[in-house]
Amino acid sequence: MKGHLSHDYHLEVPASVVWDTYRGLELGKLVNQMFQDVVGTVEVVQGDGGVGTILKITFPPGPLGLSYMKEIFIQADDEQRVKESEVIEGGFKDVGFDVYRYRFYIIEKNGESSIIRSSVEYEIDDKLQEIASQATTKQMEALNEVVGKYLKQKWDSSNKKP
Repeated sequence: MKGHLSHDYHLEVPASVVWDTYRGLELGKLVNQMFQDVVGTVEVVQGDGGVGTILKITFPPGPLGLSYMKEIFIQADDEQRVKESEVIEGGFKDVGFDVYRYRFYIIEKNGESSIIRSSVEYEIDDKLQEIASQATTKQMEALNEVVGKYLKQKWDSSNKKP
């Protein structure tokens, strides 16, 4: 069984500014500073933020009972502003998903605003269909909101007119 979930977050910040935060390791640093209670902590296991980078995310206690996961960046496309990672250990793999991928796609609406399209793609054995309901974009949505507010505030303060 395959599935796909997606969510769009509209932001009054240029796509280039959003992409600068989402493309490499900056997003993980912001999670550690601003969002540990929801997402947990992010640690770089290997890599510099490009394709092949592996992160370990340690989750706070929660309803799914997941303690950690490791993900690898499998795509980082500066031209299309797409970043994709796949869970390689722990997390959704531990509850039965064969494949669990996260994707952030930063879309330019105009020079001053953008959309963060967050999506999850997954594959799971048909016998485990009930577990598929655990697939979610909720953490990505919350992350986008917190990071979006931060970027908006930063953008507004750096572009004040005298």
